[in-house]
Amino acid sequence: MNIDTISIKGSGEWNEDALIMNEGLRIYGVLDGATSIHPYRGPNQETGGYLASSCIKHYLEDLRAEEVNGTTLKQVVIQANTRLRDKMVEAGVNVADKISLWTSALAMIRIHERSIDFAQVGDCMIAAVYADKTVRVISRDQVAHIDQESKRIWEDGIRNGITNREQLWEMVKPVIIKNKSRMNTMDGYSVLSGEPELADFVEYGTLNRINLKAILMVTDGLFHPVERGSTDSGGLERLVQSVMEKSLSSYADWLISLEVEDSNCQKYPRFKVSDDKTAVWIQF
Repeated sequence: MNIDTISIKGSGEWNEDALIMNEGLRIYGVLDGATSIHPYRGPNQETGGYLASSCIKHYLEDLRAEEVNGTTLKQVVIQANTRLRDKMVEAGVNVADKISLWTSALAMIRIHERSIDFAQVGDCMIAAVYADKTVRVISRDQVAHIDQESKRIWEDGIRNGITNREQLWEMVKPVIIKNKSRMNTMDGYSVLSGEPELADFVEYGTLNRINLKAILMVTDGLFHPVERGSTDSGGLERLVQSVMEKSLSSYADWLISLEVEDSNCQKYPRFKVSDDKTAVWIQF
């Protein structure tokens, strides 16, 4: 088994992504923290998104065999979510106020001899590759439908002649704030936020390992770029094919170069010049 990983800070102050690497339990994954709308800073000026992904990472990497034997990955994620809530309470965060919460998406697996357990929350994604090069998307982007309205506003601004990224962001920000109220609700999206409602929205399951040759887990900062006006969604399959052709690090380098060339986020509409980029690529 060969494991390749990357975690690259984007244009923000902190890398709010994190890798999950628990070699003893063969648990691996990625996390994508998101900073609260009501800003919080830790003792070293850490953002809430950084603190969320770090809290969950450390909880999952510190797990021992006796703590997970007989439990599902769903139960493990719920326990990590409870730990996140405890950390926020300790920090004085108002956990009844959704826009104050530290949050994180997650994709993780646990490897067994003949099977692989998986769990997913938010927009971190998982794909499997088989011996015949077939790519199977395991997860669903739980946030995509929420992002669509914000992206439409962004593109409308560009069509109306706005070329400044900060001005475009100010147009979109009220919609993003409104969408925070939909975290872990039936008309919203799933996210680790410390809210007990997350327990109803964790997606999880088990794959058998027959002819399974690779697993890729990524945060959304690595999603294949989509040009403005295109009906192409980008697609996780396309990302996986690029990683197989280029290698994980080469694909990331290629994507970053595109982002630098489009620093006003006009050709490839997005909310940051460069989002954090984290992935685990496991080849069996």
